[in-house]
Amino acid sequence: MGIRERLSGNEAIAYAMKQINPDVMGAFPITPSTEIPQYFSTYVDNGEVDTEFIPVESEHSAMSTCIGAQAAGVRAISATSSCGLVYMTEMLYVAASDRLPITLAVSTRALSGPININNDHSDAMGVRDAGWIQLFAETNQEAYDNYLQAMRIGEAVSLPVMICQDGFITSHAIENIELAEDDKVRKFVGEYHPDNALLGRENPMSVGAFGMPCYYMECKRQQAQAMIDAKEVIRRVGEEFGAMTGRSYGLIERYRMDDAEEAVVIMGSSAGTAKAAVDELRAEGKKAGLVKIRSFRPFPAEELVEALKNVKAFAAMDKDDSFNAHCGPMFAEIAAALYAAGETAPKAINYIYGLGGRDVRLESIRRVFAELEQIAATGETGETYRYLDVRE
Repeated sequence: MGIRERLSGNEAIAYAMKQINPDVMGAFPITPSTEIPQYFSTYVDNGEVDTEFIPVESEHSAMSTCIGAQAAGVRAISATSSCGLVYMTEMLYVAASDRLPITLAVSTRALSGPININNDHSDAMGVRDAGWIQLFAETNQEAYDNYLQAMRIGEAVSLPVMICQDGFITSHAIENIELAEDDKVRKFVGEYHPDNALLGRENPMSVGAFGMPCYYMECKRQQAQAMIDAKEVIRRVGEEFGAMTGRSYGLIERYRMDDAEEAVVIMGSSAGTAKAAVDELRAEGKKAGLVKIRSFRPFPAEELVEALKNVKAFAAMDKDDSFNAHCGPMFAEIAAALYAAGETAPKAINYIYGLGGRDVRLESIRRVFAELEQIAATGETGETYRYLDVRE
């Protein structure tokens, strides 16, 4: 039986960190993730964890600290948002290419400019190709659950993991949550004993060596294979977590998709609003459905093809923009997955929505479904690259 609590998403992440008791945290504050190291530093100060807490002068240094610690053979964690994540970018690539399973909590937030401290997914999507596993949460509960699973996943394939939640929406809002017992968490996560580490005297090694052309591509191929392998690991760890807590997770979630004719594909907290809209439409006799992406990296291509194979039309909902004059990143990847599958694809449109914290309302999602219903009826998509709820 879990422990009932009421926590914000940031508090829930910090509590998960406490239960895991990592070895090192490199931290630099930035809104809206600042509370995570603040809460966790209290656990350090109270002696509730054995973590070496290292306050540094920048996010670049925070990730550098984690890289050094993880390379030495211990568990390292950090937390950041927005421009802080972008400032880490150089070291994010280093962490992934050096195959260091660091765990990074990201309270997603818009990027400058103009300066904006509210939620969208521009920061996480901006580093989506840095080589990190990326898990997104709809609720505070999922943010906590994702964090508990992250180390198991990352350590199994030797890749770092980002646990993303929506800044201010889940990071600061308080929700009812069920926490796992400390002893169960410790048993589930286990201890970290890497096969190779800088401080392993029996097997001297270097980390981050210079990659000549005769070796570089093989390193990248191995890194790519690790991301491919991560898909099955995410499923397996999600099933084991379900056996422990009753809450199971895969790469995607299907919501009322069995006979859906129109659907939205979405990530993060907006999925809750979209589910409510789906419920309203179902009550009106509409065959609406939803697919929520939990794992953006590795990208669940096969799972999305299977989930969308019977719909007539769908909308990919991007809470960011690639500024490529064509589409957002989620739409591009879903379209590529459908094309590669070689089957007759449903009609598809892309909505850019919620930038800089713009409200996403039930009526907004209902308008998307109204457009999809018309597309399904006429077979005409019109413009596929659209902005939702923007003043033209």
